[in-house]
Amino acid sequence: MRTHSIIGVPARTRTARVGRRVWLALAGAVVLSARLLAHHSYADFYLESDTIEIEGEVVEFQYKNPHSWIHVQGRDTFGKSAVYAGEWASVSRLDREGITKDFFKVGDRLRIWGSPNRNPNDNRFRIKRIERRADKWKWGGNRTEAR
Repeated sequence: MRTHSIIGVPARTRTARVGRRVWLALAGAVVLSARLLAHHSYADFYLESDTIEIEGEVVEFQYKNPHSWIHVQGRDTFGKSAVYAGEWASVSRLDREGITKDFFKVGDRLRIWGSPNRNPNDNRFRIKRIERRADKWKWGGNRTEAR
């Protein structure tokens, strides 16, 4: 068995250790890159420069990560009736603003503004602003107003 004169470790053992380190580094890179790809830019899916307005009743509120969703039966600006799914913020952000999983009830009447989907046949949109007239609660864009 050949050994390196300074280290005194068989060459085969050194090669195996280096090989394991390379594989571990590659596996770590794959895991990290998958996480980075999982978080997308809103602009990949929504027309950020456009805004639609949906008014209707909550049919479901999904309080979950990475983004919460509000499903509303309503009409858009053009009078089209459907169930719309608004992509919102993460649970941690909503929690910091006092919004819990029980914040919206089925039947709550909302007015929501958002970025429409790039696919005109897809009823998902990104929420920019929300109003609930019953209690005058409002949430808006980059700065929030929870009243």
